[in-house]
Amino acid sequence: MAVTGRKLQEGRYFYNDLEINDYFETGSVVVDPQLIRAYADLSGDNYGLHLSDQTARSLGFNSLIAHGILVQGLADGLKYQSPIQIDAIASLGWNIRYTKPVYAGDRISACVRIDSKRVIRRGDRGIVRLEFKVVNQNGLTVQHGYNKLMMRLHSLSEDRG
Repeated sequence: MAVTGRKLQEGRYFYNDLEINDYFETGSVVVDPQLIRAYADLSGDNYGLHLSDQTARSLGFNSLIAHGILVQGLADGLKYQSPIQIDAIASLGWNIRYTKPVYAGDRISACVRIDSKRVIRRGDRGIVRLEFKVVNQNGLTVQHGYNKLMMRLHSLSEDRG
C-alpha cells in the first residue's frame, strides 16, 4: 500500500474531515497461544492447525497459526484503540486476503488508509472505504484488504450550531 497522503493526528474524524489517501498507523498486539485458544473456544473452530504445533508442521507450517478471522478482528480492534478515532455508524463489510500466516507469538499492527469515499443518496451520511495493511513484527504483510464504513458527514453538534 503506497502511503502518500496526510498522516492523521490524534482526534475524532467524521466523513467531511477525511480525504482520500489520509492514513494512520495503529498500535500493535501479540497474538499469543492463549488468544488463539480463546478464539477457538469462542468460535468453535478447533481445527488442529490452530491448536497443535505438530498438526501445523504436518501441514507445512513452522508452528501453529492464528485463525485469519481472529487476526482480522484484532486489526479492527487496533483501529478502535488508536488515538485516531473514525466516527463510524456501522461497518458495511470486509474484503480481505490472508497473505501470510500469523504464528503464535507474532506481533501485528496495521496501516489504515482512506481509499475512497462517497455521500449516499439521502445526503446525510457517507461511505468510506478503508484500506487495511496488516503486518507482522518483521514488516511482512499478513493481511491486506478493505472495510467499508457508514459515517455521519459531521458531528451532531455541528448540526445544532
